[in-house]
Parts: sequence; structure tokens; C-alpha cells
Amino acid sequence: MGDLFGKQRVGIFVVAYNAQATLSAVLDRIPENVAQEVSEVLVCDDASIDSTHDAALAYKRTHDNLPMHVVRHPVNLGYGGNQKFGYNLATEMGIDIVVLLHGDGQYAPEVMLDLLAPLLVGRADAVFGSRMMQGGAARDGGMPFYKYIGNKILTKYENAMAGASLSEWHSGYRAYRVSALQQLPLDTYSNGFDFDTQIILGLLNSQARIVEVPIPTYYGDEICYVDGMKYAKDIFIHASQYRLNKMGFGQSASHSDAQAYEYKSDPSSSHGMLLKYMAQRSAADVIDLGCSDGVLSMQMRSLGHVVTGVDIEEHAQVFGRVDKFIQANLDAGLPSSLSSECDVVVCADVLEHVREPEALLAQIAPLLRPGGAVLASIPNFGHWYPRIRTVLGIFDYDRRGILDRGHVRFFTRRSFERMARMAGYEVYRIGATGLPIDVADRGGKEGFSRRLRPIRAVDKLLVKIRPQLFAYQFIYELKR
Repeated sequence: MGDLFGKQRVGIFVVAYNAQATLSAVLDRIPENVAQEVSEVLVCDDASIDSTHDAALAYKRTHDNLPMHVVRHPVNLGYGGNQKFGYNLATEMGIDIVVLLHGDGQYAPEVMLDLLAPLLVGRADAVFGSRMMQGGAARDGGMPFYKYIGNKILTKYENAMAGASLSEWHSGYRAYRVSALQQLPLDTYSNGFDFDTQIILGLLNSQARIVEVPIPTYYGDEICYVDGMKYAKDIFIHASQYRLNKMGFGQSASHSDAQAYEYKSDPSSSHGMLLKYMAQRSAADVIDLGCSDGVLSMQMRSLGHVVTGVDIEEHAQVFGRVDKFIQANLDAGLPSSLSSECDVVVCADVLEHVREPEALLAQIAPLLRPGGAVLASIPNFGHWYPRIRTVLGIFDYDRRGILDRGHVRFFTRRSFERMARMAGYEVYRIGATGLPIDVADRGGKEGFSRRLRPIRAVDKLLVKIRPQLFAYQFIYELKR
């Protein structure tokens, strides 16, 4: 058994609230082969109104087989708050793997090694005990029918929103790699019972490895402190917000400005339309400003063009996707190394990210050979979405899209064309994109966007009728 644990420090974290009558029996049921290997057993009494704390201390005095550390909170932190405290304490103690065990006896300590094994062998970052993996086991174990149905419905919705395939989201029997927990913004999570769902969403968002193992179901005479309707509402909100964040709406603490800018593979997207324009040109020398990790540049090279990429971040993937890469901050203007002439300068979703786009456009002009062009895609601030949010007084930034929090300049069709003329260009060609329906698949199971085809068709028609109001982005070909 020692070979399995190796040098990894394993802790058992017991959350306890009014568990005086059950705590000792739960600790007795921890398997001997696990008890011999654990480094710490943390019992956190969440300001119980019974003698849970005294029961824990008495057990510690009379049992020397468990290295116990007993804590009593002076005020109730809540189910989630208690876990935050415990995980922080586990980190301070140098614990590598922590098992969450409930002091009321609802989950079987006897199968604890099943949860630990995938973590101990390095196969998982989190292991969830599931009462739903084995057909009929949950009902046979006494799970009330209404809880069984509610569990199934909520789990199905959460899987759909998060693009997951877990058999159960609502078991409290879990084991985590502490380093995986450290990647999550736990302090921003709820102090209530919905904390467990936020943990799962955070792990999915960080692409942690999650494994499920079957556990027995036990429903006895323990007191349930969960408000079912409030819990269901909170779960619905968290799962929906996760999906909306993945689609680009709202903010996310996990979002990093250093991440590569997402390539838009849809032919009707801004990237798709720019590639269509480039396919109509013979082999050209191209400068791709804001090339990010070079996926769009790579597509242009496949059309026979020679591409120089410029970006503030030097992504490892960019090399091999461009013919030449120059690292530069476009907010400071074009880099001096761009001294040779070119045929096309591509500004794909770039100009809205610089503070003085008119100055950047003016600097580009001398680089263009006769007949050369600037191809630019810009978000339409006149679109109905930011208009409605502004009218309702709820203007704020999103992770992506027109209100991307990285945007420092906003354009309408009229304002952009006026700026282009002042920079010495004329509009040679203009196109428009509709709503990015494909984002409906982000963060969830693929195929959802196909159900929205009627909406795409209506939106496409509206873009043709009134582009100033319905165009999501404008695509310009500018010439000197």
C-alpha cells in the first residue's frame, strides 16, 4: 500500500455540522490501509449547535491511529465556506491530495481508496464519487424519488451547458489534487451548497482531468440542510453563466489577455470573408497585423501568399505558420523593421484594440505598392446588441465580441469610413457579417448551433436590409 501512496501527502478533510451522533462512527469506518498512510485528518466543525467539536476532541484523545487536527469555527461559514477554509489549511500543511468526507455518514468511508487511486497514480486531478453510475443503485440505497429525478434533470442540464458527460454533479464525496484546487478562484465561489458545482465548472474550465468512480448510496435519518429550490436555482444560474462566458458574454476570472486570439473558422465570419478576399488575389506579399498564433496567416499562406506576422505576444505556435514574425506593440505604431513594400496589410479584428487606429492606418499607407490594399474587419457598435445594452443602462464589457474587454475604440460604419478617408483611403469594397451563431457551441456539446439555422437565415436577411443595425462586423477593403 505504501508503494501506491509513495511520498504523496494525503489528507482527509471532514466537514462537520451538528454531527455529534455520527462523527465517531464515520471516523471508525475509514479503512485501516488508508488510515496508515494519511498525513492529516482535518475535522472542521462549522459552529455546530451540538457537541460536534467535543466529540471530535474526545475521539482524538482515545484514538491514536489517525493524525487528527480539529478546528471549530466561531461562526458558521456555510458548506462552501467551510470547504474554502479546509482547502486553504490543506495547502498550508503541504497536503498533495485531499479527500472530502462528510461527518454525517451519508458517504461511505469504506470506498475511500477507490477515490484516491486515480489521483495517487497520476491519472486524475479530481475524482468524484457517483451514485448514478450503476443503474438502480441510487434508488436501492434509499435516495428519495424526487431527489433522484431532480438529480437527473440538473445533471443533464449541467452537462449540456458545460459540454461534460458526468453521471452525477451532486455527490459530495470527492478527492482533489491540491495543486488543481490552487488554480481555481475559490474565494470568489459561493459559501453555500452550490460551491460543489462551481468547483466542477472551474475544473472543467481549467481542463483538469476528472474521473468518476461508483459509490454506494446511503440515506438514513441525517438532517438535510439544503433548500432544494434555492439550490436548483443557483445551479441553473451557475451552469448558464458558464456557458454564456464560454460564448463570450460577461467576464471570467480565468480569462487571460495572453491567450491566443481565437480563429474564426466559419466561412461567413470575418476571418472567413477576409480569406475569401485573399483567394481572389494572385500571390502577394502580406503583412498580418495582430497575427496572434498565426492560424489566419497559415490559411493565407496556403493560398500562395507570403506572410509577415506582427503581434505583441510571441506565441510558440506562430513559428511555421508565418514566413516571418515581428514582435511589436501596435499601440506604439508600426515597427521600424517593416520597411519594405507589400501588397496587402490585413487588420483582422485589430484596429479596435489600438488607441489611435487612424495613426496606424496613416503609417500603413506608404508601405502599400500601387494597387495595394488594407483588409480590415471591425466590430459594429451600431449593432442592436450594444445599442440595447446602452439604452437599458447595462453597458459593460464581455469576454469576446463587439464589447470585448480588450477593445479601446468603437466604430459604427459611418465613423470608421470617416476615419479611413482622413487617413488617406477610399472604400473599395465593404462586406458585413451576421451574428456569430457558431459561438453557441462554445463550452457545450457541439451541434447546438445547427438548431439555430432559422435564426441565422433571418439575421442574414436583416443584415442585407439594414446593415448599420444588424451587421455584427464590417469587412473593408481600403485603397489609397
